[in-house]
Amino acid sequence: MPVPRHDADATVAAVGEHALIERIRARAGVLPDWVTLGIGDDAAVLEPERGTLDVVTTDSLVEQVHFRRDWTLPAAVGHKALAVSLSDLAAMGAAPRASLLSLALPPDVPLAEFDGLVDGFLALAAKTGAPLVGGNITRSPGPLVVDVTAIGSVRRRRLLTRGGGRPGDELFLTGELGGAAAGLALLEASRDRATFDALDTDCVHHYEWPDPRLRCGQIVAHSRAASACVDLSDGLADAAGQLARASQTGVVVDAAAVPIHPGAAAWAARTGGETLPLALVGGEDYELLFAVSPRHRRKFLAAARACRGLVLTSVGRLRSEPGQWLSRMGQLEPLGSGFVHF
Repeated sequence: MPVPRHDADATVAAVGEHALIERIRARAGVLPDWVTLGIGDDAAVLEPERGTLDVVTTDSLVEQVHFRRDWTLPAAVGHKALAVSLSDLAAMGAAPRASLLSLALPPDVPLAEFDGLVDGFLALAAKTGAPLVGGNITRSPGPLVVDVTAIGSVRRRRLLTRGGGRPGDELFLTGELGGAAAGLALLEASRDRATFDALDTDCVHHYEWPDPRLRCGQIVAHSRAASACVDLSDGLADAAGQLARASQTGVVVDAAAVPIHPGAAAWAARTGGETLPLALVGGEDYELLFAVSPRHRRKFLAAARACRGLVLTSVGRLRSEPGQWLSRMGQLEPLGSGFVHF
């Protein structure tokens, strides 16, 4: 179906709700055969996948809180809105099946910006197998709000949760941390991207275009080598604390072992700050933190090798003693709480 065209200077208010929905439907493409009913009715209808559990998650991105329209391409906003929900599915070991997109739009949002946001969302949806099957559009007096629901599936015995960890479990982290926090700091300091070097640009990319670790989450879940998992939306301190609380254990993170994005290290050196806080509390890295029992360590490392192109690092351990701690130069200090909205 061709995408409806309108005047280049049109706003979403001038086009109208029903035409906006039609623009989304025209872009969404052909849906999988297990989507019985997609965009256009009161609700979507999906055929359940035999022998699996449904995994459902939702996240909201709010203008001026999670993104700035004057900093970031609309396509990046749409991509990130879906990516943060897909990261939750990754942490559960689930494979995406469908997504829903709800938009609260100020009336003066240009139609071209609306199209860009939707296209960014749909590009990631197509890449990850999370077809858009419905949602909602409403008017907002401001700000712009993007709300996403992602639906996945996982076999019961492969489901990962935060609460399966046990004392003695080792903590393994995907990727490097601090890049997204440094990217945000760079944008706050300067909007002139022409002045950014390669490391700066990579940090900004991590902040604006996060890569949910779906494949690694599914590989580890399939191996049944991890006892628990959580994704890093609000920093390593928050994720380790959440996993420990859900598992009713204490936790120690080894400061020296935390892998820092080289761009984050460069930003900290340039500004005279510390690198570790960018990893512990900076947030928006969307990596995965796994708890692995000693008897499953070898099996986990084999699964980790199958996550090609992604390094996994041992960064700490769950323990029976209460408390959430950071081990630095042989001394324990409070780990902290990570980023919090309130």
